[in-house]
This record gives sequence, structure tokens and C-alpha cells, in this order.
Amino acid sequence: MKLVIAIVQDEDAIDVLDSLTDKNFRVTKLATTGGFLKAGNTTLMVGVEEEKLDQALDLIKDVCKKRKETVIAPTPLSSNEGGYIQQCPMQITVGGATIFVVDVDKFIKI
Repeated sequence: MKLVIAIVQDEDAIDVLDSLTDKNFRVTKLATTGGFLKAGNTTLMVGVEEEKLDQALDLIKDVCKKRKETVIAPTPLSSNEGGYIQQCPMQITVGGATIFVVDVDKFIKI
């Protein structure tokens, strides 16, 4: 058995969750926060039998596509003044997914 830990953008989370549950995967959803933009994202944990691992990964890949987005990133003032003054538009790549696949030594369902 494998544990799939998929970090996806909030915008993609419901569609990924629906795709996985429609194929009878059991999913645990966690609200998490990313570091760079300090924006919300979603972490999904899925216990998967090894023979169904590729199917689960394909379902995630089908939904989580990378795309460009313009965000307003605050520009810090000098370290002497502290705070933020100016906001600069910045184009970033969002979407996709960060996926970890971990071996499960023991699975217990009570």
C-alpha cells in the first residue's frame, strides 16, 4: 500500500477530490498554506493499493494543470523603516501539484 500526499491549489481541490472519489478512492482533505505567497492550498492524502497508484496519479494530473496568473506582491521598505510601501504586479506559474508517494508499513482501519 502507498500513501499519496498531493498538495494542490485550492482552485483545483474540489475537482481532484470529485475525480478521486468517483473512482472509489478514499481521500482526506487538509487546508494548508504555501510558503512563497502565503496563499491557501489543499493537501490531499489518499491510501492507494500499489496496483491502483498510476490511476490515482493520472486523475490528479488530469485536473491540476499549470497556468500563469498575475498577483500583486507587496514590496518591502528598507530594513530601517520596516513595513511595506509599494505593490508590484508579478506573473507567476500556479497550479499543477506537488505529490509525495510514501510506502505504508501498516494500515489499520477501526
